[in-house]
Amino acid sequence: MIYVVIGFLWLSVCLYVILGGADFGAGIVELMTKKKNRKYTEKIMYESIAPVWEANHMWLIIAIVILFVGFPEIYTTLSTYLHIPLVLMLVGIIARGTAFTFRHYDAVEDQWQIIYTQIFYYASLLTPFFLGLIAAATVSQSINPDANNFLDLYVFSWLNWFGVAVGLFTVSLCAYLASIFSLRETSDRLELELMINKSHQTMIFVVITGLLVFLAAYLSDIPLTKWIFSKYLGVMSISFATVALGLILRAMHKKKLLPVRALAGFQIIMILVAATYQHNPDIILLGNGQRLSLIEHIASLKTISALGWALLLGSLFILPFLFYLMFSFSKASKK
Repeated sequence: MIYVVIGFLWLSVCLYVILGGADFGAGIVELMTKKKNRKYTEKIMYESIAPVWEANHMWLIIAIVILFVGFPEIYTTLSTYLHIPLVLMLVGIIARGTAFTFRHYDAVEDQWQIIYTQIFYYASLLTPFFLGLIAAATVSQSINPDANNFLDLYVFSWLNWFGVAVGLFTVSLCAYLASIFSLRETSDRLELELMINKSHQTMIFVVITGLLVFLAAYLSDIPLTKWIFSKYLGVMSISFATVALGLILRAMHKKKLLPVRALAGFQIIMILVAATYQHNPDIILLGNGQRLSLIEHIASLKTISALGWALLLGSLFILPFLFYLMFSFSKASKK
């Protein structure tokens, strides 16, 4: 049953990065758009994320619950040494959701709309940045339980050049996903061209920040290149992600947009596989040489069994209705 629990944890993380990432990216794409085109972009992004934006955070909740119940030592380590970026990330999620709601549904339109919009923009930018910082801290061996001062324990465990680079890469991925996902929400040729241009720009940002991650890893003595390219699985994952990018560019050129969302999601999965497969099932690499594993550091077998059955049975009720919700609000399904 432990592999069922790990499978659901992996699935929830992947879906949150893909769907939640596209959600965060909506605000980033708007922020990156020239002011004269922001009304068009706002309309397109609203069509893309408004119906299901709140449901996307379900995947984060599931991942947190799985860690809390099934892997208490891992959960405790994350929530202790990374409590600052975790709190900032959660504040960003709340601020962004609140601003999005009042921005579109406030009964009175006044100067507050400008404030709501700015909160929406910058919360959308900073939240995935902190998510990237947290992800980088788990593999960079920067969390050192043996440190003897506050800064080393709770600040420099996540605030370092590698973490900043991964944070920027995460922001770029979110903007890329949002621009790709929004292509099928455009209503005319001008809107489509606008979003295709945004997709091209975000692709460039992804490549630049990806290279920055490798540079920061090299300067920080993190063997990221070895982790990814030392085995066939890593090479194949990066190759598949590159091929998917080529297919997306071809689909955009021919204006055949049906497969672009699936291809973009596939790219993200391949990137996650390439970044994590080498030290799997170790989920946290500590600075004192220890590792926290999804196989070794688990709750009691009875707890894992109960959690696994709860996830299996719950998915039978939740997943079909969730995907039906997403399909129902898809513009393509209405045509």
